[in-house]
Amino acid sequence: MFYLHNKFHHFIFIISMIGTTSLSANEANKDPWPYPQDTPDSVPLKIGTASQRPIDITRFLLTRGVYQVSINKPASHIAYIDRVTGQPQVWVKQLQTGLTKQLTFGNGVQSYRWHPDGQNILYSSDNDGDEKEAFYFISIDGEQESVILPHSEDYRVMGTFNESGDKFSYASTERNGRDFDLYLYDFNNNSTKLVFQSEFGFYPSAWQPKANNFIMSEVRGEDANNLYLLNTNTSEVTTLFKPDISAYFGSIQWNKKGSGFYTSTNLDVDKKRIIFVDVKTKNTTVIEQSDHEIENLAVCSNDQFIVWTENDNGFYNLYVKNLQQPSNKRKIPLPAGTYGFDCSDNNNQLVVNASSYQSPSEVYIVDLTTLSSTILIQSQLAGIAANEMIKAEAISFTAQDGVTIHGLLYIPHNKTKAKAPLVVSIHGGPTAQAVAGWRPLAQYLLGKGIAVLDINVRGSTGYGKTYARLDNQEKRLDSVRDLVDALNYLQNDDRVDAKRAAAIGGSYGGYMVNAVMGLYSNSFKAGASFVGVSNWVRALQTAHPSLKASDLIEYGDIRDTKWQKFYEANSPINTVNKITAPMFFQHGVNDPRDPVTESDEMVQALRKKNIPVTYLRFADEGHQISKLENRITFYRELAKFLEQHL
Repeated sequence: MFYLHNKFHHFIFIISMIGTTSLSANEANKDPWPYPQDTPDSVPLKIGTASQRPIDITRFLLTRGVYQVSINKPASHIAYIDRVTGQPQVWVKQLQTGLTKQLTFGNGVQSYRWHPDGQNILYSSDNDGDEKEAFYFISIDGEQESVILPHSEDYRVMGTFNESGDKFSYASTERNGRDFDLYLYDFNNNSTKLVFQSEFGFYPSAWQPKANNFIMSEVRGEDANNLYLLNTNTSEVTTLFKPDISAYFGSIQWNKKGSGFYTSTNLDVDKKRIIFVDVKTKNTTVIEQSDHEIENLAVCSNDQFIVWTENDNGFYNLYVKNLQQPSNKRKIPLPAGTYGFDCSDNNNQLVVNASSYQSPSEVYIVDLTTLSSTILIQSQLAGIAANEMIKAEAISFTAQDGVTIHGLLYIPHNKTKAKAPLVVSIHGGPTAQAVAGWRPLAQYLLGKGIAVLDINVRGSTGYGKTYARLDNQEKRLDSVRDLVDALNYLQNDDRVDAKRAAAIGGSYGGYMVNAVMGLYSNSFKAGASFVGVSNWVRALQTAHPSLKASDLIEYGDIRDTKWQKFYEANSPINTVNKITAPMFFQHGVNDPRDPVTESDEMVQALRKKNIPVTYLRFADEGHQISKLENRITFYRELAKFLEQHL
């Protein structure tokens, strides 16, 4: 319930959404927290020398890589988000000269889109993590900028431009504060128009070329959606896919004729594959399938090439084939890790944003004909030696009910024969996956001699549709038990001391920590919960508008007495009195997804029992920690807590 429909990423504290001012705790919360010591102060920046070992946690936080990399239609520039200033801002790089320019300043940027002319960018930002975005339009020389949609009390989700670029789509809750209706913004007269009135979660997707239609996606649980074609002139809706067994449709790419589109989907199968959909006949053709999930795709060079990733236990493989030579599948050779990518119709180049255990992000230009690659932007490792970083090993084990559970295990270089203590890290979502990208906290802990298991409990994505739905509704607590089964499995690993383990997690992972520490109080020596749920009834009743539709299937309809009783009995706040181990909590006062009261109540209950509690209650943050100084404070305190108790 914790992420927008199109944000299926494992839980990390992403640099995003920075406001222009900071609030005190009293300003941010009308009911002041009675423990002022929980509101953190900024700490001096101390990183030690580059040769110091173990490497200081702050040095890991100062590593830098860019993200959300995309190329404009003329293939003259790439844009990306960089946090070199301490805030996420849009930068552009001219491909021919290599010149770079920072475009945005002020509030941190959450997302952006290239205008079809390749000379302008639409971007969004919010205030202090409240997720209520304003939209701005800026030229790539940075000299012309205008407010398209100002800040308001509405939640908005950015859509896409039509082919000519005179209109763009977006979703907004402005009608009633709950339902995401679909709107058009018209640059010809600077006006907005409601084109579809919805219930719960509908979002705009790709515009059909040579038409006034775009694909509309309806949320159907955490891991699925229905597809419709919306005529923006008449508001007529044509159903494309609304299967009896819900399915996922993503990475939608129209062909240039507008006669059909490519999509990654698990329609009628367990693992996602690529199909082509003829929009007139609704006939489908399988383009590519694999033993692994196919999760992203792009159609490049005027429909000549199709590029996609296959997810092999959290490690991505990147492939390309010529659509005129369908048997010609080739792997693009890049460092093992995770990839984002984009391409243009004006050349045969692919822009790849690669993250690995050795790098936050490298940007490559790949020639799709020869598969040769050149580094365009290198990551900054803040003096950290990449060859000292440790690669994860993919593991699987059998839970006590016979389900196979997955994860990525990091083992420290051990100079003694002593077993390493363990941190079990639980991603958010719950429909997300821990993948083999840059993991700064994990690498820091490894340097301290602590092993890390990034666990993908049942309910995670990346292993097929069946696995992703094994934690739905009444099965919720089965995934909590997976954490204990992981410890039992690792007791047979001579490298790890599973009896000295801590559970950590954020968002949904924070709920999992809250739950396992009470339900299985003898399993973990410590727990660390970030922006996690403690009271499911309240959390589901007051859920962020973007979550309400997906929650109905993932958790059940909380308006139903059945589910109210179920979650009353199975909320962590009801087992908090069974927690006996030290706990660490972090929460942003402005969190619109999981209110700060979710952590407040856990902390108060534990302090009444005299259980050791560390609590970081950031007055100027929301569901994510966005400000660099707050990130440094958070990671320093978390690292100190884990080292103390392990």
